[in-house]
Amino acid sequence: MNTETLLGSTVRLEPLSAGHAEALLVSASDPDVWRWMPRQRPETTAQMHDMLGGMIADTTRRCFAVRRLADGAVIGSTSLYDLDTDQGRAEVGATWFDRSCWGGPYNTESKLLIFGHAFDDLGVIRLALRTDHLNVRSQRAMERLGLVCEGTLRSHMRRPDGSRRDSVYYSLLADEWPAARERLADRVAAKTAPLG
Repeated sequence: MNTETLLGSTVRLEPLSAGHAEALLVSASDPDVWRWMPRQRPETTAQMHDMLGGMIADTTRRCFAVRRLADGAVIGSTSLYDLDTDQGRAEVGATWFDRSCWGGPYNTESKLLIFGHAFDDLGVIRLALRTDHLNVRSQRAMERLGLVCEGTLRSHMRRPDGSRRDSVYYSLLADEWPAARERLADRVAAKTAPLG
């Protein structure tokens, strides 16, 4: 599904294309970055190209590459998926960032941009995010973003190694979005403030 570019102060979310495959393979090649992804890690540019092609072809997705404004580098990817505008709901996922960007403003601002696109542009009422029950780092990050933990779907998905994972679900509703937007904007500002 075609989408628009979303511009922030540190990143630009641009429509994902097969042309991003080589840049995204660099971060995906780090086992720590890919550890909790529910799909097999692409090991070649061709495999990344195929994976991105499948994502882009899905009409219920709006997929983005995350480009850092400071140097123009593609540092990650994120998507809206299972988008149902009739029911006013979507999920945010297929998100990963180069490990060198962890702890910086990039993921936070990407969430600010994609949540804003969902709520303000598309009129979504409910956004959901899910993570592996063992991925405590992701769960704490969602809680810092102001999302509400809804519960756990037991044995929800098969991991790439064949084991089963429980998925912990979080959500954010449209009436919670103004307060969450303010928190996210404050977090981006704090992470980009000069030291000293």
